[in-house]
Amino acid sequence: MPNIKIFSGSSHQDLSQKITDRLGLELGKVVTKKFSNQETCVNCLTPCACRVTSIADRLNVDFALIHKERKKANEVDRMVLVGDVKDRVAILVDDMADTCGTICHAADKLLSAGATKVYAILTHGIFSGPAISRINHACFEAVVVTNTIPQEDKMKHCPKIQVIDISMILAEAIRRTHNGESVSYLFSHVPL
Repeated sequence: MPNIKIFSGSSHQDLSQKITDRLGLELGKVVTKKFSNQETCVNCLTPCACRVTSIADRLNVDFALIHKERKKANEVDRMVLVGDVKDRVAILVDDMADTCGTICHAADKLLSAGATKVYAILTHGIFSGPAISRINHACFEAVVVTNTIPQEDKMKHCPKIQVIDISMILAEAIRRTHNGESVSYLFSHVPL
C-alpha cells in the first residue's frame, strides 16, 4: 500500500500495531508529551506545509512559516521564521493556545522581522495560567478565537480577545451528517 502512513497515539498501541501488521506497514514514529492542561501532544514527522498552502491559496495571500522546536511540553526551545513578512500584516494561525508563550514569542519574532501588525487566529483559546497577562503585554492587534470554549470572563480582562461564533457551521455539519449529505461541502461554502 504505497503513500499510506499510520501513526498512533498512546491509548491503544496494541491495536495500532495489529492494524499496521495486517496492512503490511510499519507504524510511524511518534513522540508524545503532556501539556500543562493534560492534553497529549503527539509529534509525527509529517509536513503541514500543504495545509498552510491551502489556506494561503484560498485567501490569495503569501505565507511564511514559524517552525518551533520543543525540548519538553509547554516550553519552546527555538523558533525559526521561514519566509518574508517585512512591511506586511502578519496573521498567526494555530489550533490552540494554552499559556500563550508560543504565540507571544512568535508575534515578537514577526515584529522583529519587519511585520507592521500581528494578529492571531486560534481555534481553541484555553488561556490558562499567565495567558491573559501575556496577551495584554504582547504586540497583538487582536487575538481571534472561536467559541468552542466560553470566553466572556477572559474578554473582560483582555480587550484584545475577539470571539467568532461557530455554532452555525457545527449545526450544519450535524444536519448534513444526519441527512447523509457531504460534510466536505462546508470546506468551501460557509452556511448562513
